[in-house]
Amino acid sequence: MRIVVALVALVLAVPAFAVLPSEQLADPALEARARAISAGIRCVVCQNQSIDDSDAPLAHDLRVIIRERLGAGASDAQAVQYLVARYGSYVLLKPPLEPATVALWFAPLAFVGLGAAGVVLYLRRRVGGATAPLSASDAAAADALLEDRI
Repeated sequence: MRIVVALVALVLAVPAFAVLPSEQLADPALEARARAISAGIRCVVCQNQSIDDSDAPLAHDLRVIIRERLGAGASDAQAVQYLVARYGSYVLLKPPLEPATVALWFAPLAFVGLGAAGVVLYLRRRVGGATAPLSASDAAAADALLEDRI
């Protein structure tokens, strides 16, 4: 019964956001824009969390900066560009494809390719490694060694 209650609680649980009530804007439209922006901004402390989900002090500061920019009349793109200018493309959870981020986009594919090539080479050596027949002198030497053991 406890397991059922725990599973129901888990299913009904809503994601907890780290946005504090003191950070929220009074205008619901601006707050919705701020939430949409902060969902795509990486917490540079937590690395794989958005600033919307992070409790880190720096994430709090970034959320406040976004809300200040939006409150000052900046567009969504301008608010994001301000953060990118300050922290680089790394601050975006989905960085754009540009020369500085090519490794981020293609390194996983390169590692998979290298792993596949390694497996193919290993299997070729193991399966296709047919040996040449022994010469008569080598066969006689092998027979002599085997007879010594018996």
